Parts: sequence; structure tokens; C-alpha cells
Amino acid sequence: MGKKVGTLSGGRTRHYRELVVWRRAMELAREVYAGTEAFPKNEMFGLQIQLRRAAVSVPSNIAEGHGRLNDGHFRQFLANARGSLFELQTQLELANGLGFIESDRFNGVMEKCEDVARLINGLLRSLEE
Repeated sequence: MGKKVGTLSGGRTRHYRELVVWRRAMELAREVYAGTEAFPKNEMFGLQIQLRRAAVSVPSNIAEGHGRLNDGHFRQFLANARGSLFELQTQLELANGLGFIESDRFNGVMEKCEDVARLINGLLRSLEE
């Protein structure tokens, strides 16, 4: 059997920062922050903050789950991260429909969401083996 996703020497990584999924989720969060900067001022405490919170929740849950040092807990936090990712995608769809985000940026962020989702799913599968 091969090396598990996101692991060193077949075991758990020493630090969550070594996980590709965490790194990509951090890139996604930075992209969401940049993409919501130009939102209308009246959205500062509305959709803008919800998008940012959901985006931050993804890498935060990955890091917290990794810190639990138990694969069962890690899987639960990865599931939470995936839920936050789906929440983010829903909010992005709304922001795009309302014209708050450019189509090119929307498409790019959604692609990053799909990439992070694939990585989360792969890590979940590897933890079940």
C-alpha cells in the first residue's frame, strides 16, 4: 500500500502546514479576501463577511482536526471543512448572481474550491484505509 495523502513516511505529518490541502485552502481564503474587497460598502457586514468567514473556516478546520492527533476527530474536522467549502460555494454563487464579483474571478475561485474539495475527499479516503 502506498504512502497516505499528506503524510510523511507513511504516518501523520508533523505539522498541518505540511498538508497540501491546508496550503491550497489558505490560497483559497486569500483569494476570497481579495475578491470581496470591492464589494459594495453595504455588504461589509453581510455577504462579504459571510464569504470571508466560510473561507477562513476551511483551513482552520483542517488545522484544528490535524491537531487532535486522532484520525476519527481529524475526519470529523475535515467533514466540517468540506461543509464550510460548500457554504462558501453557495455564497459565491449568490455574490456572482448579484453582480458583486467578476465572472473571471468567480470562475477562478470556484475552480480552487473544487481543487480543495478533491484534496479533502482524498484525505478523507486515506484516513479510512
